[in-house]
Amino acid sequence: MAQRKSQSTETTDVPVIEGGSFPTLPLPLPIPYPPMEAKRVDAVPAKGDWLFEPKWDGFRAIVFRASDSVVIQSKSGQPLGRYFPELIEAFRALPHDHFVLDGEIVIPIEGHLSFDDLLQRIHPAESRIRKLSAQTPAQYFAFDLLVEDGRSLVGEPLAMRRERLDQFFESEAQRSPIKLSPATTDRNIAEEWFRDFGDLGLDGVMAKKISAPYHSGDRNGMVKVKHLITADCVVGGYRYASGSTAAIGSLLLGLYDEQKRLVFVGHTSSFNKEQKVALREVVEPLRGENPFEVRVPGGPSRWATEKSGEWEAVKPQLVCEVEYDYYSQHRFRHGTKFLRWRPEKAPESCTMEQVDPARRKGTLEKLGMM
Repeated sequence: MAQRKSQSTETTDVPVIEGGSFPTLPLPLPIPYPPMEAKRVDAVPAKGDWLFEPKWDGFRAIVFRASDSVVIQSKSGQPLGRYFPELIEAFRALPHDHFVLDGEIVIPIEGHLSFDDLLQRIHPAESRIRKLSAQTPAQYFAFDLLVEDGRSLVGEPLAMRRERLDQFFESEAQRSPIKLSPATTDRNIAEEWFRDFGDLGLDGVMAKKISAPYHSGDRNGMVKVKHLITADCVVGGYRYASGSTAAIGSLLLGLYDEQKRLVFVGHTSSFNKEQKVALREVVEPLRGENPFEVRVPGGPSRWATEKSGEWEAVKPQLVCEVEYDYYSQHRFRHGTKFLRWRPEKAPESCTMEQVDPARRKGTLEKLGMM
């Protein structure tokens, strides 16, 4: 029998940034201004003239300042300033009064970056935002300077913009929450960042063409190498493909917590047409009672219709290995990629320890960011 969404299940809804208009500031760039994008590659580039930077796990943000007016714009072109009042004040305190910066908003917790705490900031209540801004203050890691003293630099090569950015931060000496993000032309250092600092909050490494201008809104001057991690998960249910029971659309995944409860953590749906049909023979014979005890699938969500909330429970006997990029708020933030079945693995061995950030070692001090 199909399981349906229930009001008692935990929501997996995504915080939504409230819309709003931007003021007109006496700066040479419009607001909103599309940020530079990046192409995805599989490895740190081995040839060419590149500037390498850490890829932070935060909110991309372009910051505009003209005198006392400060605007923080999200990557998608939405206002972010109301969610980070402590950063607005920090930008006003800088000795520069007409500039535009490109960078990342992050929240460090005990030497690591916490995306969960960052998501909590996207809240409709101003009182809640003020409370969190005092309890878990945000920081801004700047990696590009687009306007300096009212003059646009976007047509200048990155090498020049970075030099000006370094000088922009000389008087600050990293004392404020507005910080200069590290950069290097040394591939060995970039590979070390990618290899050793993922657990601290680095989402990978960026590589930018050092002679290129700022490519607003396109992917011609920058590439990214992202971390991809694997986890062994228990299959606790499935959904049929849209409009048909002849094929499986997705598998619902779980991990066991310390109380030996199966926690719903997300799904995988990376199957081709033939695989979706073949999966029926694998999962349908295992239909049974709902094995999830924490965060039952199909909870209330602004995205879920009654039909999309339907799912079939299976006995927790199948283990599969999946590849994922983000895990936060006790779930995979994006759909995972199915890699293989793990018949040799006991389901009970698939625990939250695989994705638990408490296992991280080291702090951002290693990158000079604390």
